[in-house]
Amino acid sequence: MSTIVVKIGSNILTESARGLNQKRINSIAADIAEVCDAGHDVVIVSSGAIAAGMEKMGLTEKPREVRLKQAAAAAGQSSLMRAFEKAFQRHDKKVAQVLLTRGVVSFRPTYLNSRNTLNTLLEYKLIPIVNENDTVATDELKFGDNDQLAAIVAGLIDANRLIILSDVEGVYTADPKKDRAAKIIPRVTEISSGLKSICGGVGSSVGLGGMYSKILAAEKATSFGIPVNIVSGAKKGIVSSIMKGVQHGTEFIAKKKSMNSRKGWIAYAVKPGGTLILDQGAVNAVLKGGKSLLPSGVLSIEGSFGRDEAVFCADNAGNRIAKGIVNYSSEELEKIKGSKTADIEKILGSKRQDEVIHRDDLVVMQIG
Repeated sequence: MSTIVVKIGSNILTESARGLNQKRINSIAADIAEVCDAGHDVVIVSSGAIAAGMEKMGLTEKPREVRLKQAAAAAGQSSLMRAFEKAFQRHDKKVAQVLLTRGVVSFRPTYLNSRNTLNTLLEYKLIPIVNENDTVATDELKFGDNDQLAAIVAGLIDANRLIILSDVEGVYTADPKKDRAAKIIPRVTEISSGLKSICGGVGSSVGLGGMYSKILAAEKATSFGIPVNIVSGAKKGIVSSIMKGVQHGTEFIAKKKSMNSRKGWIAYAVKPGGTLILDQGAVNAVLKGGKSLLPSGVLSIEGSFGRDEAVFCADNAGNRIAKGIVNYSSEELEKIKGSKTADIEKILGSKRQDEVIHRDDLVVMQIG
């Protein structure tokens, strides 16, 4: 038995400003129900609440004002859940709503509690339907889009696969709207800067995430050791077909050396409060030696943050090389930067740790 996260985009679930497409939702529910009956657990990450709320509010264009977005999300959440519940009832399946914000997953205890909740729902054979809590989330507490949320949820529950249902067939060699010779890329083993450049388009008028966002989500998930499929959500039975081993769209191959859960949380779930600028010796120690960061390697501090918060680490040119959880606040680091560990207690009056960031709390990676 495996656990699958299925992300469903707004363009799949809605009919522009006309609200939810119940026929499409019914089709997807039938597909996922078949997957569940085959013994797999499924978590859905669903967009569509704002689009559903637009219909209720009589809006013909996606609102730009935060208050209108949040009002539309509040109006649409009940419609979205009712549509899923109605669709899954046909197959004797029950659903549960889970609303998350970045603030919830940035705090380690609530991150773990969210995992426990999702796993408990799966244990009781419910299908969790996860969405960002747009009605309360501020820009500082938002994931950005549901593609990123889906990748974080996949890592959160140690999923075996992430399937992103899109309004396109997969990732192409070029923009298919501009180049008729563009072809689907069936397998991606390495997410290169060239691939990101090809997929650098903007999102639709209904949803936030374009293909570039999906590439970033795939990058996150594969670093957890989770394979990712980007496929057309308009095709009937595509999720069950993938789970039977049939090739569809584009598959991103998982990295062999995946991060553990804690490092994945640091890398992708926690919002950084600042940046530490490191000297070249510290950069080399972090990148090549897998060492902890000591105060002697810190040149300067950007931002204001407390102990146990996340920060970026950057070289003297400003290139981000890592992300980690600090043992000292920005105020304390201003006092001990460039100092030897033996001098920390003398400068601060006490010493919490020798390390500014311990290697177990330090992730070297490309941060999206």
